[in-house]
Amino acid sequence: MQPEAALSPRTGIPRPRCAEHIGLARLTRAFEAGHDLRPLWRRLIARLLDGSIEAGEGLDLALIAQLLGDKEAGLAIQQTILASHQLFRSPCAAKPPHLRVLALAAASDIGSNTPIEFLLESSGIELTTLYVMPDIDWPNWLPDHDVAIVIASDSDDCRIALEKIARVAPNWPRPLLNPPELVGHLDRDKLHGRLGGIEGLEIPQTIGVTREQLLKLSQSALVLSGVASDLAFPIIVRPRGSHAGKGLAKLDDVGAIERYLGEHAEDLFFASRFVDYRSDDGLFRKYRIVLIDGRPYACHLAIADRWDIWYLNAQMAQSTGKRREEETFMQVFDAGFAQRHGAALSGLSKRIGLDYFTIDCAETRDGSLLIFEADNTAIVHDMDPPDVFPYKVPQMRKVFDAFAAMLQRRAGRPNEAAA
Repeated sequence: MQPEAALSPRTGIPRPRCAEHIGLARLTRAFEAGHDLRPLWRRLIARLLDGSIEAGEGLDLALIAQLLGDKEAGLAIQQTILASHQLFRSPCAAKPPHLRVLALAAASDIGSNTPIEFLLESSGIELTTLYVMPDIDWPNWLPDHDVAIVIASDSDDCRIALEKIARVAPNWPRPLLNPPELVGHLDRDKLHGRLGGIEGLEIPQTIGVTREQLLKLSQSALVLSGVASDLAFPIIVRPRGSHAGKGLAKLDDVGAIERYLGEHAEDLFFASRFVDYRSDDGLFRKYRIVLIDGRPYACHLAIADRWDIWYLNAQMAQSTGKRREEETFMQVFDAGFAQRHGAALSGLSKRIGLDYFTIDCAETRDGSLLIFEADNTAIVHDMDPPDVFPYKVPQMRKVFDAFAAMLQRRAGRPNEAAA
């Protein structure tokens, strides 16, 4: 694989271009702002059907379908487009760019690759994404870039892409961040073994179980200890590969398992023990922290009266008190949360070893850092309305600048280039 050139040295024929596209960040921002994407969908689907669609338009069409809730159609369109074109360039805020980044992605849904566009959207750093396809050979050339980063996740549908990247990673011509062999340790059933024994950190053991195993559990609570040594009711169950709390449930007894299976047809699940992480006021607090080059940054704090929190169901926009607490959390993060859990965060960062990843976590009643998950694909964004969340603008700018500065360092470029 060689850097991109204008012409093939053997044939003199122009090499394939990187397809330009609107991209995930801009489309998601429009969708979250309430813009109707259906007219654009109709125009692009018509071009797909008459065979005139460009590769970049096709990838945007696949993204729009998923944003509109039709994941199956989106993935089918994406597969059609990626069969003939794998390189896509996102909009860049500067010309010429301050830096050029090549992201190595898997052909999966929008939740299974790092949403890196949000991190780089206004940085002046050029982003090109190469989709690594299981049945398509590597290109014999690469677009010229200063640094590369693996954005595929440790999900089942990204596994082949990670393995394929791992085979060429030792000879990659530029610095390669988030190496695939480390990304491969993040799935829920591996993370406990990776992080066990870190001082001040608690992480329940998560076990991959089949539907048949859950059926056996529904017959007798005595079977629990045979699945995992620390497993006891209540347990947390979710379908393997699910995102954003889809299919997540707390099951209090064997009867609840039977009812849960009656509502979920999947064959593979994750199971772990439930940890009651309520604060003294009876509310649950869930934190998202991003670690960039080993340093933690606050992303958000969700506060709710339910244990199964994610930011959208915590109704933060409707509560001045919750937002005030989140603002304080962000403002004093370095001297507060990061200091309080410094040893645990440092140990976690070293064990995971990635240049960039996030954790969703909480604090237990005894003061430990409770880890729910760690991954490289959780969304880190600045889409919250600034009139409601004015304190998030400077905080997310700090996160984005830290990510850009890390890329500059790894590429051997001076930091001021990203200013």
